[in-house]
Amino acid sequence: MKDGFVRVGCASFDMKLGNVKANADQIIKYAHKASEEHIKILLFPELCLTGYTIEDLFYQKRVLNEVTQQLEHILDATYELDLFMVIGAPFIHMNKLYNCAIALCGGEILGVIPKTYIPTYHEFYEGRHFASAPQECTEIMINGDYISFGTDIIFESFHHEHLKIAVEICEDLWAPLPPSTKHCLNGATLILNPSASNDLTSKSDYRRLLVSSHSARLICGYAYCNAGLGESTTDVVFSNHHIIAENGTLLEESVQYETGLIYSDIDLDKLVSERIEMSTYETRNDHYHFIPFEIDTEDLELERYYNPYPFVPSDTEQRAMRCKEVFDIQMHGLIQRLKAAHIQKVVIGISGGLDSTLALLVASMAYKKLGYPSQDIIAVTMPCFGTTSRTKNNALKMMEELKVTSLTVDITAAVKQHFKDIHHDENVHDVTYENSQARERTQVLMDIANQEGGIVIGTGDLSEVALGWSTYNGDHMSMYAVNVSVPKTLVRYLVDYVSTLYKGQPLESVLQDILDTPVSPELLPAKDNEIVQKTEDIVGPYELHDFFLYHHVRFHYEPRKLYRIACLAYQEKYDQETIKKWLTLFYRRFFTQQFKRSCIPDGPKVGSVALSPRGDLRMPSDVNVNAWLEECEKL
Repeated sequence: MKDGFVRVGCASFDMKLGNVKANADQIIKYAHKASEEHIKILLFPELCLTGYTIEDLFYQKRVLNEVTQQLEHILDATYELDLFMVIGAPFIHMNKLYNCAIALCGGEILGVIPKTYIPTYHEFYEGRHFASAPQECTEIMINGDYISFGTDIIFESFHHEHLKIAVEICEDLWAPLPPSTKHCLNGATLILNPSASNDLTSKSDYRRLLVSSHSARLICGYAYCNAGLGESTTDVVFSNHHIIAENGTLLEESVQYETGLIYSDIDLDKLVSERIEMSTYETRNDHYHFIPFEIDTEDLELERYYNPYPFVPSDTEQRAMRCKEVFDIQMHGLIQRLKAAHIQKVVIGISGGLDSTLALLVASMAYKKLGYPSQDIIAVTMPCFGTTSRTKNNALKMMEELKVTSLTVDITAAVKQHFKDIHHDENVHDVTYENSQARERTQVLMDIANQEGGIVIGTGDLSEVALGWSTYNGDHMSMYAVNVSVPKTLVRYLVDYVSTLYKGQPLESVLQDILDTPVSPELLPAKDNEIVQKTEDIVGPYELHDFFLYHHVRFHYEPRKLYRIACLAYQEKYDQETIKKWLTLFYRRFFTQQFKRSCIPDGPKVGSVALSPRGDLRMPSDVNVNAWLEECEKL
């Protein structure tokens, strides 16, 4: 379980109704298969040892006696496997019959969990046979051993502090107050649910939504293993629909009506990190029985998917919805600020690049919503040494199409005068050369805002804020920053989204050309009217930095783990040395540039990752980054 990952699987076979021995043999077979796949936690369906649909045969002594015999056979055949597994079977306890889940590991029965909610409605008739779980944990004797029996049981791993397993059974999840809620508040991080949920039209959609949303609410891993082939089809059909989810994300799902194994690697460290950060996730102490078990530590070759673009949905429809949501947040954030400040004019520096384009589009839409004249948006282009005709022309065309007030202020002479004032050789293209231009541009914008009684709209995005890729008291400063929590990888899609709103109009082609323009601050002299200063050549690919940023801030991963999942996500695009290089730069810049974030302007939060010093990231500017850099050196 290196880096907090544990492989969890669900298994189903062609069950033989009432043939306990045949079912036991299948359980043994799949336990060995699971071990070969390095699965550590294995779940089988509800009542899989007998079949869920044997009706009054549950009362038969032949069936119940065979359950205890075959359970012993399963223990003997699997004791050498490094595997914790849960199977379903009926048991009599204190003169009542219970629908139970049995937890096994290392040739021992660790505990027996009875079902709490017994459905007796519609097609279900369990109340005829089974009692609801008792309130208190007791002990049940199975094959001469006393075993804990009850619902308030958590199985905890000796070697893996975050691996704490609890069980609920089928209907328990569908009830208004599932037992897993209490389990998780008492420390469980992984819920296993052996189930027998029949198939109906659209029921699989609801089941999928239920499992994933429940795992999100409880911030847990959730494995749901459903009955299927072999169950009676007298009145209903079961489909082997298995689901493995993690904190709202569906990690793996079975093909319905097929037997076999599914599995995924659940990140328990991430779950615990989320719980620690969420102050409303209140831990309880309800006097649970904590039962230890032992599985070995194994360095898994991860087989889960990591989206290389965590801020950008891969599905086209979802991405369009996300873009609309983000754009609406930006727009309404600006609307509220203008209303509150009783200001009708805004000033925006327009470079012809993506960020300033997005800021201008946000302002334009906000003004339409407010009914303000578009001419009260003052868009300023400020050409200097590195400005190309492509970016300048795109900026001017965009201003024209949006019918905003367009100003061009050539800052070349002002910057050259400044070089003379501070005795700087303009042929030395160093940080002073670059930042002097950025600060001059900001001064121009601020002064125009003063003239017009307006405010300056900031254009810098979240990725730039994270890396400190801005000039302190230059483009770093504004009165309201509409892009401040929008990552660079999403900015591109937002501009593209807005361009679709102008389908067939000249503005669409302008925006598409801006999308095709390399990202650059244009602070170094152009060569043959072409951009020579490309940001990603200097600071690294923004797609990598956005990936690093998301997992560093959202889940607090250590460098080793972040490097590992980045190598997995980008295995077809970047080699390991490249990822290590830019990850090291990310940490160095992220920590050393906090002083810029400590005084950034207000701006709307649009997603789960933001860096505002007033709420989302409170970090001292003089923190020492060595611990992170030393870990990077070891990669």
